Amino acid sequence: MLQEALFRWGRIAVLLVLAVCLFPFGTRAEAAARHTLNYFQTSEVTVNGRNALRIEIGMTGSSDLDYAVTEYEGVRRQLAVTVQKTQIGEIEPNIPLPEKYASRMRIKDRGSDTLQFVMDLAQPVSGSYAIHEEKAERRSHKPHRLVIDIFEPVVRAPQAEGAKGHTIVLDPGHGGSDSGAVGPSGVTEASVTLAVSEKVKNLLEASGANVIMTRDADVDVCGPNASADAELQARVNVGAAAPGAEIFISIHCNAFSSSSAHGTEAYYYTYGGTAAEHLATVLNEEIVAATGLSNRGVKTANFYVMKHAPMPASLVELAFVTNDREESLLADDTFQETLAKAIARAIGRYFTEGE
Repeated sequence: MLQEALFRWGRIAVLLVLAVCLFPFGTRAEAAARHTLNYFQTSEVTVNGRNALRIEIGMTGSSDLDYAVTEYEGVRRQLAVTVQKTQIGEIEPNIPLPEKYASRMRIKDRGSDTLQFVMDLAQPVSGSYAIHEEKAERRSHKPHRLVIDIFEPVVRAPQAEGAKGHTIVLDPGHGGSDSGAVGPSGVTEASVTLAVSEKVKNLLEASGANVIMTRDADVDVCGPNASADAELQARVNVGAAAPGAEIFISIHCNAFSSSSAHGTEAYYYTYGGTAAEHLATVLNEEIVAATGLSNRGVKTANFYVMKHAPMPASLVELAFVTNDREESLLADDTFQETLAKAIARAIGRYFTEGE
């Protein structure tokens, strides 16, 4: 009888062990649970009186999500939402978004059933978003989803108040038949200088300044078959013809045979006087402070547009388009905006501080 009882209990013990192995309970079952993305939608909504871009990321399952939020402030302002126990499913990993809110969202697989949603925002990250979960809605055929609201950027007065009432000539370097320097991946100097100049113009005009552009499109100022001197003189002529024009700023990208060359610098004409030197100095200081680029300094040169402009003039070399990293920065809309704000601040300083 004893042997029979022991045998019976032994069989029960073996069955219990098998049950635990085959049918786990508690935290082990919870750890195995996961979601798979199966829905993505964006819409413009109003949240507490603020316009926002609503991003809805739907998935299988109904349990609460385990997610964490990280903010990255810098040249590229990013919001990253990391979600555990989740797989990407059939959702596209790179999704464009409306530019006024964010340029794109990328879904990155971090391994171990962990996904990260990374959004490049159009404004500083802190305070510009809200995140919550929504349960599945049968009537609208929406699954359980993570909802990210990105608020429309608040229009703030630019830091160029000192420019109010003044007239500034902006000269986007090159253009038309002359692309200027070309970077390793094909970014042209002419496209960057025009984009940055247009942003500077918008900032200055918002501050009450009057802005004259030597070109506002990808064109030659004088004409496609004109000589180099004639093209440069045509730019000077635009400035000279502008009523009340007080300063002339020519915007360029640097280039060198070695891709290791990097940094920013500003020039003034050797005999341009203290006003031109002051203009170049504040431009250099503000660009370095805003971008963190290597400071190549303030220098003198006999560049045509500086020498012949009938007003204080400076030529700025924003960064090296022939440097891989700086080419990427120069092509980035957010970095262009950073450069533009720095130039606008410098112009405000110039008029506020005097010579």
